[in-house]
Amino acid sequence: MSRIRAAFWDPAGSRYGIPTFPWRMAPPHLLTRRQLTARGLRPGGQGVQAQIKWRSRRHGAPGVRVAYLYDVRFALPKRTATPAQLVALSKALAARRTCPECMTDVGYVLPRHLGICLDCAHRFADYMDRLLDADADAGQRVAS
Repeated sequence: MSRIRAAFWDPAGSRYGIPTFPWRMAPPHLLTRRQLTARGLRPGGQGVQAQIKWRSRRHGAPGVRVAYLYDVRFALPKRTATPAQLVALSKALAARRTCPECMTDVGYVLPRHLGICLDCAHRFADYMDRLLDADADAGQRVAS
């Protein structure tokens, strides 16, 4: 085992407070949330059972990454949504795709920083450019 991986080897949890394993060295019964989801499971109220630590240079900055692990033996099946919940979810998602300016479902979630669809934002930007050009022309006429 390399020196870096050995630094993260703490199956008893004495150094990090919970059992800690290097990348790809956790016992097979401990899974991340994503791995549980892929199997149709959820943690089911259990707390974090262990963690995986590894060194990463993500975004150019060196650091230590952590993934929390849950015991598959205590995991429960994922809950299925009721028909009413599915209807409410589809309405909420449709509202996020509907432009308040042109009232059309644009097929993508509206950018929060704009609050309107990209077509309306471009029309608004063109309108503002024409207004600014008109103000600049008027200012030049007054000055001469």
